[in-house]
Amino acid sequence: MSRMSPIAPDVFPAVILAAFIASPVCLANPAAATATATATAPGAGATPSDSAEDKGPADPRHLHDETALSSGTAVIGGKTLGYRTEAGILVVYVQDPMDRDPPQPDKGAGGGDQPPPAEPEAGMSYYAYFLGKEPDPSRPITFIYNGGPGSSTMWLHMGAFGPKRVMTLEDSHSLPAPYRLVDNAGSLLPESDLVFIDAPGTGFGHLRGKDKEKAFWGVDQDAHAFANFIVAFLSRHGRWNSPKYLLGESYGTTRSAVLAYVLQEEKNVDLNGVILVSQVLSFGNLPDGPDVNPGADQAYALALPTYAATAWYHKRLPNQAADLEPFIHEVEDYALGEYLSALAQGATLAPERRAAVAAKLHEYTGLPQDLILRADLRITGGVFEQHLLGDRTTGRIDSRFAGPTIDLLAKEPSYDPQAAAISSAFVSTFNDYVRRELHFGDGKTFKPNNYAGIGDSWDLRHKPPNGTTGFPGPLNVMPDLAFAMKANPHLKVQLHGGYFDLATLYYAAEFEFKHMPIPPELMPNLETRRYQSGHMIYLHDASRTQIHDNIADFIHRTHKP
Repeated sequence: MSRMSPIAPDVFPAVILAAFIASPVCLANPAAATATATATAPGAGATPSDSAEDKGPADPRHLHDETALSSGTAVIGGKTLGYRTEAGILVVYVQDPMDRDPPQPDKGAGGGDQPPPAEPEAGMSYYAYFLGKEPDPSRPITFIYNGGPGSSTMWLHMGAFGPKRVMTLEDSHSLPAPYRLVDNAGSLLPESDLVFIDAPGTGFGHLRGKDKEKAFWGVDQDAHAFANFIVAFLSRHGRWNSPKYLLGESYGTTRSAVLAYVLQEEKNVDLNGVILVSQVLSFGNLPDGPDVNPGADQAYALALPTYAATAWYHKRLPNQAADLEPFIHEVEDYALGEYLSALAQGATLAPERRAAVAAKLHEYTGLPQDLILRADLRITGGVFEQHLLGDRTTGRIDSRFAGPTIDLLAKEPSYDPQAAAISSAFVSTFNDYVRRELHFGDGKTFKPNNYAGIGDSWDLRHKPPNGTTGFPGPLNVMPDLAFAMKANPHLKVQLHGGYFDLATLYYAAEFEFKHMPIPPELMPNLETRRYQSGHMIYLHDASRTQIHDNIADFIHRTHKP
């Protein structure tokens, strides 16, 4: 069983990613596909207004673009800022529309014309914010998305960088409705226009056409869909000469690495910056257990600092350190030093040294020594979450959270307390906000995620730059990001990681940066930031301010002539 709760916010479980499963599941919703478009997207330089034009019924054979325009205000950075919004659906294709053959009538058995088989197409829902009353193509524009794969971008939209955010409790279950929607002081709107994009098959979007899942649900297919969305959006809004940024969270960072390469190599788009929140580029660095990936001992060493930070937060250390930072630096040194050296010896590790390592792991994690020994010194995230607090389970997405353990005899937890704590607040508030303030979504169903369908159908085969499609082994997109950086030596990349993230480990992400295959002169283009928060860094009040300030500074530094 996966360690992912069906409502978990963002990251797709690595154990399923490692399974390389592919069985298509149909997502198309014919009723939604025939919805009436409210307005076409404005052309280059167009100014969105509060009105919407009815374009009549859509062709039921195909998806169609839809747009709803509005305006709003929010107090951000101590100032009341006005902005224009555009919520809608933009249809992308595997091929450029101008390169596709026109549909031909198909004479059915009954003698009448039947709708022709449609080529694969994806209606991707999005929510764009433009500062001020008039368009300013000189402003930066940032394309933002969550991950999964199979997550909508509701989390970054309503929790981190949009002009409004939902209030939730920092490390415990939020109260039921009514929820509070407030102006977001941490919005990036003063620094950049913002476009929040839902992945194909999530949000308000739908897929149509033959083999639609195969066309869009996969590492490379997904990156091309986002690339096609971005270039279409740039053309429609006259933003080709704007400074451009990608901002992805979780699997969204995996997407960003491939997307940066596709935009660079296939679309001739130089990016100013790539912002990675809770990064995973190499899935071999996630500790899935010896039954899944035997011999991958490096992953357990990279996980140890997160286990230690979590035990420190919950005061489960035998010798509780006063401050987190000095303690974590000590654990990091041990993890890639003595600990990794011991694991590398495998079955030849001397019994006395094995006992010494178990004692040190108990000191750093608070787990019982007998459990550590029974696990052969290799602790998976699920085992840690289930056993650290006894009859309570820690969160995976954010290990500061904890909840009652469902099955005390289970090896790993059956739910994520963090996901259970915040999901209703985000889903309920977004569904109200998008309809009431953005005037989009009436008559439609919003899919916060589609893990069940996409998880079973996701194609993990990936063709790295100058490589072979379907290279065996865990997914690793470090070469893609490295290629983009070498092709565009001005490209800057900023990494943000939380100490209490058991889904995408901050220390593994930093390890990947240190091993990025780029020349030494480009290493200064990589920078890292750490936070005393979890996977969704912005759920911690102090960290939300810090990540805003760090990204705002990054945008300022990387788009000035």
